[in-house]
Amino acid sequence: MQLILIRHGETIWNKEGRVQGTSDIELSAAGLDQARKLALSLKGCSIDAIHASPLKRAFQTAEIINTFHQKDIEVHSELTEMDQGDFEGLTFKELMAREKDFLRRWTTDPVSVKMPQGESLAELQERAWQPIQKIIAGEKNALVVSHNFTIAVILCRLRKISLAEFRNTCVDNASKTLISIRSGEAHLELINDVSHLNYLPDV
Repeated sequence: MQLILIRHGETIWNKEGRVQGTSDIELSAAGLDQARKLALSLKGCSIDAIHASPLKRAFQTAEIINTFHQKDIEVHSELTEMDQGDFEGLTFKELMAREKDFLRRWTTDPVSVKMPQGESLAELQERAWQPIQKIIAGEKNALVVSHNFTIAVILCRLRKISLAEFRNTCVDNASKTLISIRSGEAHLELINDVSHLNYLPDV
């Protein structure tokens, strides 16, 4: 089977450089355009099932992709982005100015350090892996639309690498990552591909 991991298109908060976890922000005009280009690049793919986070930015992206596939989109609350707690909505500049000590601890130990009133990467991986495990067990070509940290921790599990290396698995807006599952083993074919955003015209 093939598993296609998609990060949602751009939002205004992405453009403004704001911490965006469980806040339910819609796609921006640029994000809608990205999603359409992404959908066109996936038009010819064999997709048996589409799964998505319930957050608007992910579900909107899934809907646009689904234009060419006409599947029932399955929504999983476990695929939402990491809960950033008290940091939600802050700009990265504000975060750097206010939370230097926390960010030092996060850089040193990203696995277990928990966002204030939010989640840790370990907690995120535990919940996000539940639907992915079921999707893989279904052995159908599946497309999953989710979020940066969520996709990163899923990829850590699929690649059998430590969560401490999650930065190597972070992905861009409207990117696609392709994984083949053969005999229960995951084989990474493509990671963080955004080439479709450059070669396709505005749609």
